[in-house]
Order: sequence, then C-alpha cells, then structure tokens
Amino acid sequence: MRLYLQRLDEEGLTAPRGKLGRVITEKGRSLIKAERLIHKLGYMSAKIDRMTYAMTFDLALRRGTVVINIAIVEKKDFIAHLPQITAVFSKGYAMGTLVRILEPGSQAGSVEIPEGHIGFCTVCSVTLNGVLLKHGIPTRSLFSGLLELEDGEATRFVELIAYDSTTIDPQQLFIRGRMTSYLGAIRDCNGKIGAGFREIPEESHDLALSLAKKLETVGLGAFLRIGTPSRELLNIPVREGCCGVIVIGGLNPVAVFEESNVPVRHYALSEYMEYNDLYPYTEISKHL
Repeated sequence: MRLYLQRLDEEGLTAPRGKLGRVITEKGRSLIKAERLIHKLGYMSAKIDRMTYAMTFDLALRRGTVVINIAIVEKKDFIAHLPQITAVFSKGYAMGTLVRILEPGSQAGSVEIPEGHIGFCTVCSVTLNGVLLKHGIPTRSLFSGLLELEDGEATRFVELIAYDSTTIDPQQLFIRGRMTSYLGAIRDCNGKIGAGFREIPEESHDLALSLAKKLETVGLGAFLRIGTPSRELLNIPVREGCCGVIVIGGLNPVAVFEESNVPVRHYALSEYMEYNDLYPYTEISKHL
C-alpha cells in the first residue's frame, strides 16, 4: 500500500499531508472524473429505458404521468419570443401540443425556478416509448439527430448521435451548438429540426399506426413517420424484422431562444408531470 501511495504522489495524483495522510490533487480529481465519464457511456440510453418504464400515463383514461423537459428563461425574453414558440407548435414541429408554465419560486423535482424567470415545460418524446410499452410494443431508441426540411417535408438526417454513446441528451447539444434552424423552418418551411429515430417490431406496425392517431387526439402526437417492415426510412437502415420510427423532439420549441441569442437553461428528460396539469400551447398567454 505504501508503494502504491508513493507512486500516486510521484504522478501528482495525491499529495502527502503529514500525519493527516494524503489528499487527492486537482490532477487526481480530473482523472477520477474522466474515468467516471467512460463508465457513464450509455447513460442516456439507460435513462430513457428507466423513465419509459416508470411513467404511468394511460391513453384510454387520459391520466397519469408523462415525461417532461424544462427550460428556464427570463420571463421578458419568453414573452418577446412567444410568437415564434407558438409557430413551432402550430406547424407541427413540436412534440404534441401540451405545455405548462412554472412560476418563479416554484419547483419541479430538483429544478427550481429563480426570480424573474419562468419554467417552460414541454412533453418529452420518451413519453411515446412509454405509451407503446404499455400497449405491448417494445421500443429501441437508437439515436437523435437533425432532420432537414425542404418545403415542410422531412428529407434526410444531416447529423446523428447515438443514445448509447453519449452522457448528455443529443438534442441539447444540437440546440446549444446552434445547429438547428427553427427560425427558417417557421418562416418558409426550410430548416433543421430535432428528431429521434426508434425501431419497433414489424408485428406492431398496425397497432403503432393506430396509437399514433389516438395520441394526436390527446395532444401527444409526435410520430413524424412510421416506416414499413424491414425497409430503410429516410435513408436510415432498419434491422430485419423491425420498422423504423421517426419522432419529433420535445425540446424543439426552446431552440428558438438559442437561435435568437437568448440565455436559456435546458433540463431534458427532467421529471414526470401529471398529464392533466398540462394545457394546450394556445393557452400560454393566460398563464403568464
């Protein structure tokens, strides 16, 4: 043990403190953080699976919890950009049509809303995984990406990040990196929006189509495309015996702030929220 500690001292990872023993140096803490990061690969994929299983929303009864994202932004900035946010929803570039505004001082799980700000809650697309699972359809979340639009039609994915190869939500990376183009999408239907790619068993194809229609009626419609069995979807290969599914990203509306140079904090897959505590985006003004 003494020799091991001596080697750590020599490498600058620990430092002796006499009778008090040793302390880990800044270099040592950085190494520990890096090692933990490697073990966290696949964290997003595992988190998606956990939240999918734990949400309780019942489509038939229209009640239970759904998975939400939270964005914190100054209230005055939110009001100033409300027309662009509502346009993202109205053009169908958002995950469903339901939202909720959290007032300053309120809290959702570990997220607290500071003074002068609001919490903008949107439904996370992981909610769709949960609905499918409760109807016997297992969903394999493969990656999140940027989907290019031309005249309002999805043409191809231009960027992709696999869920099992990242420690942070890919949509947050695209939005923070200002790689999206929602202002263009809502202006002339040409731009880049966030979307996820899933696979479901081919036997569930018809049921998935039926559920997609029902989800639209309850404000949770976000299935952009459900492909045919064993056929590629927007040039993305699909495994034999599966159908590709493209879902619209839940963080999409808040990308407007980043594109407009407005400071915003994102909390993807943040918490669960009761479905009946949400309301249509058309009612946002009433809650400000």
